[in-house]
Amino acid sequence: MLCPTLTVLAASLLAACGGGGDSSGFIALPSPPSQPAGPSSSNVTVSGVLTASAFKPGSSTDPVINAGYYAGATVCVDTNNNGRCDSGETSVVTDANGKFSLSLPSASALIADIGTNAKNTATNTNVTTREVLRVTLDQVNEQGTAVVISPLSSEVARLIEANSTTYAVEKQNLATRLGVPVASLLGDVNTASGNVQTALLNEANALNNRFAYATTKLDRGDKFPDALANPGGDPRLNGMAGVTAATATVVDNRKPITFLQSQQAAFNVEGIPRYDNIFIVMLENKATMSILNSAYAPKINGYLKAGNQLVSYYATGNPSEPNYTALGGADDWGITDDSQWNCDATGANAVQDLPTPDNTQPGLSKSPFAATCTQKVAVNHNIVGKPNLFNAITNAGLTWRTYSESMNPGQDFRTDSVADAKVTAQDNVYAPGTLGGNTTAVGNATLTLPLPAGLYKTKHHPGMAYQNVRSAPEWKYSNRTMGGGQWDANLKNSLDYTIPASYDYDQLGTDLASGNVGNLNFLVPDQCDDMHGITVVGTDGVTKASDCSSVANNVSASAVSPIITRGDNYVDYTVKRIQASPLWQNPQKRVAIVLMFDEGNATSGFNSCCGWNVANSTKANPLKQNADGTWSVDATINNYTNGNRGHGESIFGILTNQANAPKGVSDSDAYSHFSFVRTLQDMFQLADPANDASYMNRSKYTEAFIAANILNLPEYTGSADTHFDSVRPINHAFVIPASYAQKQSGDVSTTAQVGPDANQFNVWSLKQ
Repeated sequence: MLCPTLTVLAASLLAACGGGGDSSGFIALPSPPSQPAGPSSSNVTVSGVLTASAFKPGSSTDPVINAGYYAGATVCVDTNNNGRCDSGETSVVTDANGKFSLSLPSASALIADIGTNAKNTATNTNVTTREVLRVTLDQVNEQGTAVVISPLSSEVARLIEANSTTYAVEKQNLATRLGVPVASLLGDVNTASGNVQTALLNEANALNNRFAYATTKLDRGDKFPDALANPGGDPRLNGMAGVTAATATVVDNRKPITFLQSQQAAFNVEGIPRYDNIFIVMLENKATMSILNSAYAPKINGYLKAGNQLVSYYATGNPSEPNYTALGGADDWGITDDSQWNCDATGANAVQDLPTPDNTQPGLSKSPFAATCTQKVAVNHNIVGKPNLFNAITNAGLTWRTYSESMNPGQDFRTDSVADAKVTAQDNVYAPGTLGGNTTAVGNATLTLPLPAGLYKTKHHPGMAYQNVRSAPEWKYSNRTMGGGQWDANLKNSLDYTIPASYDYDQLGTDLASGNVGNLNFLVPDQCDDMHGITVVGTDGVTKASDCSSVANNVSASAVSPIITRGDNYVDYTVKRIQASPLWQNPQKRVAIVLMFDEGNATSGFNSCCGWNVANSTKANPLKQNADGTWSVDATINNYTNGNRGHGESIFGILTNQANAPKGVSDSDAYSHFSFVRTLQDMFQLADPANDASYMNRSKYTEAFIAANILNLPEYTGSADTHFDSVRPINHAFVIPASYAQKQSGDVSTTAQVGPDANQFNVWSLKQ
């Protein structure tokens, strides 16, 4: 019986990767047998094709990925496992149709060394960076003279190594994850069709990005692991000028990365494993002390305990709009209000997605959008040409969605929702014991509430301020509705706008059922369900809704707060919907839910961290990269220094569908919205840790970057704690020194922690 081994295994490989490169150590593996040299009459013929794919930009719906082959690539037996087809190794070059044929003494695992002289027939252009793909011995034996080397065959090889399993197991697991027949998984994607081909091409595109990056890391001689994933902390900082010595004690013992390490590291960028889908549930305006252990938020607290949590998570702006803008692109660009996205958008910042959605446009007579907006502070609210998560996701051939609740049917996504007397709902009633331990019912079942204005607000859209996002071809397609609102049942009665045919009042529910959600999903409840609060008055003109009046951002956890319970219930409803979906229930899919708030309450002291405008400095400016790779100050952003000043701490919970992932982890390192944006870039492999410029805006402000550019970043001069003030991914790699007292804002009522956490499990880990 043939033992399902890989002949391309080497002696140093990450263990405990959980199928996604989530690393915690090493495992020794056997070296491959050497290949006999010279032809023989008993040789076997191994032949097949090397498949390719290519993302085609510009789709107004989901990404278009074309299939093709690699012509002019080298296929060989990689005898020394160095990820190259060296001279002396049995090899052949693929023909114009990606075909190859090798005569070997015996069947063997193969690699495809795809150099920049190779051509991708999907684009009819040469590849831009070297990539190595693999095929296991088991697949070669299975396919014989019809071997298909592809990103998917490479992924099966990687998963076998990551999970210490077998070819049959990982082939089935990957087919289950993609929802395709196992017999189709490793076939020629060019001959597949329909939904199967689409699923295979989408995965091939994502895998191509990863394996090309893995090869780049190998060829560059990167050290392993990435500096910010190094257990204990960033080893580059030891002895570096301009960093706090007490938190920069780790010695750099890393070695140049090996081929097999690079294959795993590309799926674990800076210690962040690859996820298929993440759902970010956005809540509003509550400090940590207002939610943690509150009787008015029992369900959120239950999820914090059931999953993992960050206990020192900071906002980066004040009020809402700058925080959402920062979540979209790791900077608020000096915005310090909730004004329209066209405010002071002149000159190079002029609005491009014309006409604006004001009430002069056909079908928008009820629109509240102001065609012009000029303010005294003259801060541009229309961010032009700056990198952001939405464009980055699209440019990688991945997908994003923003799901928003309680919009007027037929309204333009770019303007706030309006009141509609034709759409009504009854007041919510809370039975005894369901609202902070109430002893009598709260609410009035006979009170009728007309739909109020402003349930949906553009200030709560993380992509709204970015011109490049609103102008993107997929903008309309990727902005969608989310149900569960108090007025949903009667939205069909709306007369404010013409309701489109087949309008879906709950696209999130539809997408969860079909699986057509984004890789990145922002879920934005309305201003009652997100705990923000607005005034909602009944048809009697006097009586207010039982549970939509706002409470202070730092309201006591014991104070009567119906709106917190309302938001708590909506979170529970939303989480349960996601967890009931086929997506979440597929154990091979890697899916996460984040529960977070945009901001807390503190405006002074340690009211932010991690890339912030330190201590409300008046010296900050963004940076721009020069042609020679150096950095200089960009002084063109008016009143930029007023932004990025933070607004306290709030809870941050993480749930995953991975049964073997660690649970109950509390990571007390300091993180901010900028840290989260960096984490998402790592999760979807949108950036390269070796290239600071690849990280968008302030998410590049690591301790090492700030120290190297301190003359251009005067807000960090004299920092008393460069670790606290700088950005790192949310990976729990930094071990807090024994004498280090955690910094806190006034939004936290617990005693500051001294010393390290109970464990260093990564909150995103796929398995322990």
